[in-house]
Amino acid sequence: MPQKPTILDHELVAESRLFGIERLQLRFSNGEERVYERLRTPRIPAVLVVAVKENGNVLLIREYACGTHDYQLALPKGAMDGQETMFEAANRELMEEAGHGANQLTELKTLSMSPGYMGHMIHVVMAEDLYEKTLPGDEPEAIEVIEHPLEDIDSLLAAEDFTEARSLAALYMARDIIRNRK
Repeated sequence: MPQKPTILDHELVAESRLFGIERLQLRFSNGEERVYERLRTPRIPAVLVVAVKENGNVLLIREYACGTHDYQLALPKGAMDGQETMFEAANRELMEEAGHGANQLTELKTLSMSPGYMGHMIHVVMAEDLYEKTLPGDEPEAIEVIEHPLEDIDSLLAAEDFTEARSLAALYMARDIIRNRK
């Protein structure tokens, strides 16, 4: 395992309500020095939920994504509140965004998002043995819920409004787990 660079200096160069931009002066183990910038985000734990119905379909949501200023198709997701466990947060987000709860929750993996410039991580949870239940959420408008066959990831890849890499990775992980059960 390579030795991590030494941080010689760091400075917050810009800050908003949610984000900061930090400049780092680094020295690598071979003596090379470089300046890197990274997006500093609050360390808010988050969950991403692959909800698999008995018929083999997954629940996707279409909601507004400010980063792309467009409506995107993705998996239900959100921040963990207070002292919630990963599974409590996953079940709550599933109820708020997709109108379902789950009797069985399994952690698949914790994923990073653009680790070259950001430290945000998200816990991927597979939800099974679903039941209908809705909780009020914090979204500004109703979220469209779409069922899609888990085995048909290829058509999602072709969809213009399905671009979220973490949702894609989570779907592949869940599909492989379910295939290996058979």
